[in-house]
Amino acid sequence: MKRVDVACALVYDRSIHKILMVKNNRRDSSYWSIPGGAVEANETLEQAVKRETKEETGYEIEPAGIYSVREVFFTGSDHHALIFTFLARITGGGMEVADPDGDVTEVKWMDLREANALMPGLPDITIESMETVAALYYFDNSG
Repeated sequence: MKRVDVACALVYDRSIHKILMVKNNRRDSSYWSIPGGAVEANETLEQAVKRETKEETGYEIEPAGIYSVREVFFTGSDHHALIFTFLARITGGGMEVADPDGDVTEVKWMDLREANALMPGLPDITIESMETVAALYYFDNSG
């Protein structure tokens, strides 16, 4: 299996009580998820989550720390993925899909109940779970 690192952003707007979601179209199916994607060569996790979120939603973000780390075997594509989800806040931009791959076709703010229902493979996201950063993240470039 090929190892793939993925960086995602969990962006919650407290003023409207909604999560930023994207609609992905792949092959003959579509699904909703939080913005994110594969980390490119010579790119840090933080750089990847910022780039992917900007491409998929139009928003610029600032990651606040790691919300979760998940490990998934995608047997259909023969990928072993480590998925790093960052808590993040919007710092600029505006809602616009600019995905160069054409996989994302829509961006939407959703309430927690709707978002959780559309991502059944994940533990429910709650306001309480977003209040505490599980782990800090930093890139150590001293090596």
